[in-house]
Amino acid sequence: MLFMLIPMATGNQTRITEFILMSFSSLPTEIQTLLFLAFLTIYLVTLLGNSLIILVTLADPMLQSPMYFFLRNLSFLEIGFNLVIVPKMLGTLIAQDTSISFLGCATQMYFFFFFGVAECFLLATMAYDRYVAICSPLHYPVIMNQETRVKLAAASWFPGFPVATVQTTWLFSFPFCATNKVNHFFCDSPPVLRLVCADTAQFEVYAIVGTILVVMIPCLLILCSYTLIAASILKIPSAKGKHKAFSTCSSHLLVVSLFYVSSSLTYFRPKSNNSPESKKLLSLSYTVVTPMLNPIIYSLRNNEVKSALSRTFHKALALRNHIT
Repeated sequence: MLFMLIPMATGNQTRITEFILMSFSSLPTEIQTLLFLAFLTIYLVTLLGNSLIILVTLADPMLQSPMYFFLRNLSFLEIGFNLVIVPKMLGTLIAQDTSISFLGCATQMYFFFFFGVAECFLLATMAYDRYVAICSPLHYPVIMNQETRVKLAAASWFPGFPVATVQTTWLFSFPFCATNKVNHFFCDSPPVLRLVCADTAQFEVYAIVGTILVVMIPCLLILCSYTLIAASILKIPSAKGKHKAFSTCSSHLLVVSLFYVSSSLTYFRPKSNNSPESKKLLSLSYTVVTPMLNPIIYSLRNNEVKSALSRTFHKALALRNHIT
């Protein structure tokens, strides 16, 4: 249990019971208020957009293919990702409530790792789904049957548990020094690690290797899938056929690019070029902005989703008129 990992006071080490999230405290109050309004708007759009995707893909009979099953999983994941980070960040901006308990910090980090790892593997699973749909269209319903898609979704979510458990438990078992100020807007591993007063070399090696594996394995699977997809599309004789095949992948490709570019720039930049303020900005891109953009991308670039949203809206409107 995480609450058993609270370090006890020994020698010159102070028992830390809470952390202080520095967040954007260096900015003027007026700027923080504007950031609060901007992030609150993004947060509400994220919750609304992803909730609509989940509801529409569940309710509409035209959106029952495996692709939309995985899209529901992605939307659910994005909602969880936002709930872990954004509410506390909004509190630090508007109420200046910058404190977070030891257990709260550990819990936030745990679920941040869990959802982050799950997203990497889920995006790879969605790439495999597109590969089967384009390269084996006749066998697609058989290969991606109900049992297979459930197993693939479970396999995408599962790696988050061991990664989050090991990394969070290990990090919070270290003794912390007297300072408890985390120079970030949430409890991420690098800024919390800087507060540790012990030799963390072994943990840092594990963290680097683990991050590379978690990022690179799904990334390689995505690259392999899209290499085969590209080869298959090039064999299609008509330009219209090529465009139709590519359009089924374009939304996923854009989402993958946004997620991997922002997260890679955050965690794989040289330390000399990775100031805390620049890292905060990059972290905002994949923790706050990308979850908002995903449902927008899938809605605007997918005619089936747009049609389903329109049908759902008209049904709701007709039901309302019937009741009144």
